[in-house]
Amino acid sequence: MKKRIILIGLAILVVILVILIVARKKKTTQPTQSYETEIVKRGDIQNTVTATGTLSAIITVNVGTQVSGVIKRLHADFNSRVKKGQLLAEMDKTPLLATLSETEAALENARAQLLFQEANYNRIKPLYDKNLVAQTDYDQALYNYNMAKANLKSAESQYERAKINLSYATIYSPIDGVVLNRAVSEGQTVAAGFNTPTLFTIANDLTQMQVEANVDEADIGQVKNGDRVTFTVDAFPDLQFSGKVTEVRLQPVTTNNVVTYTVVIKAPNPDLKLMPGMTASITIITKEAHNALLIPAKALQFTPSGISENRVASPKAGESFDTQVMRMPAAVNPGILSPAGIKADSSGFQPPKIVWVKKGKEIKPQPVQIGIDDDIHVEIRDGLKEGDTVIVAETHVQKKTSVTNNQTRSPFMPTPPRRR
Repeated sequence: MKKRIILIGLAILVVILVILIVARKKKTTQPTQSYETEIVKRGDIQNTVTATGTLSAIITVNVGTQVSGVIKRLHADFNSRVKKGQLLAEMDKTPLLATLSETEAALENARAQLLFQEANYNRIKPLYDKNLVAQTDYDQALYNYNMAKANLKSAESQYERAKINLSYATIYSPIDGVVLNRAVSEGQTVAAGFNTPTLFTIANDLTQMQVEANVDEADIGQVKNGDRVTFTVDAFPDLQFSGKVTEVRLQPVTTNNVVTYTVVIKAPNPDLKLMPGMTASITIITKEAHNALLIPAKALQFTPSGISENRVASPKAGESFDTQVMRMPAAVNPGILSPAGIKADSSGFQPPKIVWVKKGKEIKPQPVQIGIDDDIHVEIRDGLKEGDTVIVAETHVQKKTSVTNNQTRSPFMPTPPRRR
């Protein structure tokens, strides 16, 4: 009997110890909510369009010749600086001089024939008037006289053409500039047919260059005259050159079913580092703002749990920005916001955007006017100020808490020593 009582007592003691141990330190896990935030700050923002293009001189002239012949002497070479009217090349003039002599002799013969036929006509005309010569003789004299006048005009024309062709054998520079290309050598024969052969290519001024950029049809709507441009070339990868859009051509260019448009960019080249034919990697700045208020773009897409995006009021065309904000449902505009001072964009109707602002432990919706969006940051034109805290994401943290029940500690359990 005594042994049974001892066993029961031991069992009860074990149960009490187990209960005390569990109650002494009970661990629980409670989910808590937190937010990822960003500070509204100032900075620069841009919208850009990228493209590639080829550099060229603004004015380039191909110098050729309109007569066939052999190049006798060259007076300019690659990279030669030339002035307008400067001699560039001479062709062999021997056949042209021979032709000029022939036409000159033909001209003298035509003049002599005209004098003879004119004298013959003047002799027959009075006799015809007195009916002393037949009509046939008079008609023949008149015909020969008119034919001699026509032959003289033809001979004069051929002589002038021979002189002009002779002048074409001496090639002069039509502009001031630099010789980019020499396409012939001394002793080479050139044939002037339907297409005038090119002897030299001269660029007017290499201190001003232009770039013809191929812009995709999806981006061309953003580009306009006057847009600022930056570009680099492979020859100087660490240097950035600048320019300005001067022309957006309407003629499309289709290559492999891809439609592009040509954008002409003028760029200064005072150091002559840029050369014709270089490939440029171009960035066209279509919009930009300096020292603007910026927030992350993902802040505009954040909505707290429990508030559906479709509960935000749909803006109506013609409503002012203030009216749109006031018409928001209580979930988004709970009366703690004042839309005063927020104005519609001058470009026309623009719906308000909502960001969530963290103030202390509270979060509040805030309507904002946005500007430039580069997909990373968004310009804020109204609704926020520098230093405000906006929420960009919602996070959930599992927080562990410990609850200790000191009142149920067994007097029989040893107490751990206290830290000093």
